[in-house]
Amino acid sequence: MNKIERKAWTREELMLAINLYCRTPFGKIDTSNPEIIALAHLLSRTPGSVSYKLANFASIDPSLPRKGASNVSKLDKEVWNDFFASWNEMAYQSEMIASEIRGETLDSDEDISIPDGRMTESIVKLRVNQAFFRKMVLASYDNSCCITGLPMSELLVASHIVPWARDTKNRTNPRNGLCLNTLHDKAFDVGLITIDEGYKLIASSRIRDIDPQKSRILSDYIGVKIRMPKRFLPDEEFLRYHRENVFRD
Repeated sequence: MNKIERKAWTREELMLAINLYCRTPFGKIDTSNPEIIALAHLLSRTPGSVSYKLANFASIDPSLPRKGASNVSKLDKEVWNDFFASWNEMAYQSEMIASEIRGETLDSDEDISIPDGRMTESIVKLRVNQAFFRKMVLASYDNSCCITGLPMSELLVASHIVPWARDTKNRTNPRNGLCLNTLHDKAFDVGLITIDEGYKLIASSRIRDIDPQKSRILSDYIGVKIRMPKRFLPDEEFLRYHRENVFRD
């Protein structure tokens, strides 16, 4: 029997692998994961090869306390660094590469609303990046609200810490995201709640002055530490910005 030749990974393939790594929930990088199987089929590789590559990325992910495989190539690190230095562009490029391989038209398959504000990119790019951001953030928090623990994805939002319209560079950066239920997302967005240096919930006087029996869904969590993500810890600089520029006590 002839020995199967191992095929070197290309830059485009690595971009797709990083894309999948970012939106795969922690602990689900294995050969039975349907999305890993799908990417393997797309790249004419085995699920084992793809899952091992994702494990390689886990080994260089600074947001993880545990390390995975260590057989990381120079190109792995180069593409990883490029991806994490330019979230908006690399996320979109990786989605575009996947659509071209499939022979499909690139567009988001999720109903993502685009916030108001000056937009220089195309609507398609914005929708694709917003959908990717949502998948990354929800995966990082195990598809549960980081304040209440609610595990219903239909009621969850990938909330931007620094508002979408105020920081175009970090619109797709998962460290600029929190997984919140729709009510807490709205309260966070309008500055009624924020997160302190110890990752505990702070509420404005408008919430604190309400009868606790009538505001329990908000007031019960004041001073409670949020559930931390498995990776992509919220950036403290982004949280500080929210406290100083969005929160209204």
